[in-house]
Amino acid sequence: MTGIPAPRRTPGLSPAIWRPVAHVLGACLTLVAILWALGVPRMLGISFYPQQLLALVLGLAMPIAYLSLPARIGADRDIAPWYDVVAALASALAVGYLVIRYPALVNLVFSRPLGVWLPGLVIILLLLEALRRAAGMALVVIIAVFLLYALFGDLVPGRLQGRPQDWQMLSGYMAFDSNGILGTPIAVAATVVVTFILFGQLLGVTGGSAFFTDSALLGMGRFRGGAMKISVVASGLFGSISGSAVANVVGTGVITIPMIKRDGYPAHKAAAIEAVASTGGQLMPPVMGAAAFLMAEFLSVPYSHIVMSALVPALLYYIALFIQADLEAAKLGISRVPASEIPQRRAVLGGLHFVLAFVFLIYTLFSLNWQPERAALVAALSVVVTALLFGYRGGRPRFGTILGTISATGLSVVEIILISGASGIVVGVLNVTGLSFNLTYALVQIGAGSTILLLALSALVCIVLGMGLPTLGVYVLLAALVAPALVQMGIEPIAAHLYVLYFGMMSMITPPIALAAFAAASIAKAPSMATGFAAMRFGWAAYVIPVLFVFSPTLLMIGAPLEIGIAIVTAVIGVWLISAALAGYLTTRLGPLHRLALAVFGLMSLVPAGVASWGIVSDLVGVVGGAVLLVHAFFFQKPSTAPETAT
Repeated sequence: MTGIPAPRRTPGLSPAIWRPVAHVLGACLTLVAILWALGVPRMLGISFYPQQLLALVLGLAMPIAYLSLPARIGADRDIAPWYDVVAALASALAVGYLVIRYPALVNLVFSRPLGVWLPGLVIILLLLEALRRAAGMALVVIIAVFLLYALFGDLVPGRLQGRPQDWQMLSGYMAFDSNGILGTPIAVAATVVVTFILFGQLLGVTGGSAFFTDSALLGMGRFRGGAMKISVVASGLFGSISGSAVANVVGTGVITIPMIKRDGYPAHKAAAIEAVASTGGQLMPPVMGAAAFLMAEFLSVPYSHIVMSALVPALLYYIALFIQADLEAAKLGISRVPASEIPQRRAVLGGLHFVLAFVFLIYTLFSLNWQPERAALVAALSVVVTALLFGYRGGRPRFGTILGTISATGLSVVEIILISGASGIVVGVLNVTGLSFNLTYALVQIGAGSTILLLALSALVCIVLGMGLPTLGVYVLLAALVAPALVQMGIEPIAAHLYVLYFGMMSMITPPIALAAFAAASIAKAPSMATGFAAMRFGWAAYVIPVLFVFSPTLLMIGAPLEIGIAIVTAVIGVWLISAALAGYLTTRLGPLHRLALAVFGLMSLVPAGVASWGIVSDLVGVVGGAVLLVHAFFFQKPSTAPETAT
């Protein structure tokens, strides 16, 4: 009897070879970013084009992608097959050639020599395949459509007709020009994003992340619905330094979602709360999914200005979610977290030294006006020093573990580097074809001079284009395609950019493709679409607040201090009233008319006084009417004691 021969294994590199190589490349990527952020080349008198250094970072990221990411997304990586090894070497050689020959070739792009367009073509193709492995097919398809437009734009009818480009010139332009792959997106990713991810990695290995989760448990665990509130606080804290809404869901949801479900909360709503809280992290300073740094570059304003402008809308977002979590808990009779799961106060207070890192970060950014990457390095150094001195919960990180974050950072930013480089292709096509002007003109024409219509159309475009894309890719695409049309209509530039970021991020919780909601649903073992629609309800503020700050930038801290203060106070009141209306509960279950009244007065309170001449009257009526309803609920209604059935 003859046995069945074992299937032949594809020849390639074993994990004992490719993993150390990937870790070395990752460490080199991080070190290059650190040295650049500290200005070491300038101190040593080394001169080069910035694009050479950006190409070096890309040349380190692409081989890592081919060595560590299988061709079939989701498959396990064991042996790195020979064709991936060839792709890794080809990408390294092509980009290495660009690094070395860049000064001599950069001015020959439009002459189309073989030495320009051939490596450019190789880089584009290998970059798109690496991007497919790292971030999925959606962004690759969008970029391919843009490239096809660049080649055949003259065939597009109407206002969007573009100038067709020669494919050889286009290949060289995308690889060598500062408006292409080596443009602003990858420049931000290669410095600012890498240093902030390093900061986050160090918080993880030193116990800083555990400290903030424990702080959320300690602060919220003793209140009703403590598990839901812990989810909101922990996901907000983690998400504010995380680069991905989905990663935030996975990182905190594996802890918070089972806690919420155990309290008796429906699985789809438990997942929805986590998804909304995690998505909000991409809208909360300081990192904002790396979009804040890129926004500062696009608008040519200090990073601190972006942070201040984004802070109030993000806080309103979380206030709305927190109030709904509290009222839902009261409605369902969900109590506090068991005392056995709440950490001891003394143990948590032992980690207060981690807060010092954020003090340094804020001080260097706002008082000293340092570049974000330098401020992040100071904060990272603070984390290392205080963790080695004081530790957390009786443990101190090993020096080897801290050093390991250098390579871990490089490996974790590969996706962002690839997305940023590929996003440069979109920017390059917009510049070289004139599509940016054409699209802006078309949107303004469709809006027909109506700001409301343009905002509605832009919101729809943002949600559709954002489906399936990571945060940075969403923002780059929308900042190039949609924001200029809003600015053209006279909207404050920073309001326009935050508007597209908000609605782009809402694609993460808006069906039919709601990546953050679906990721949370898989953890909760809940229906995906039910989770998505519940997430839309919990995240309602993000659909309303951007419209308000477009019409009245007082919510972006722009204007007289008194006007800003009044706008914030009335907005908080409005958020509370609308959240109560959506929850259908205050001290007892609310009837339809009561909920409608709360929603109407809440919307009137939300409208900033600066929106129109009637804004002050709207605020006054909304606040007074809402106050009457609240007084009636808290002082004249009998509180409900029987919890509702969870649905």
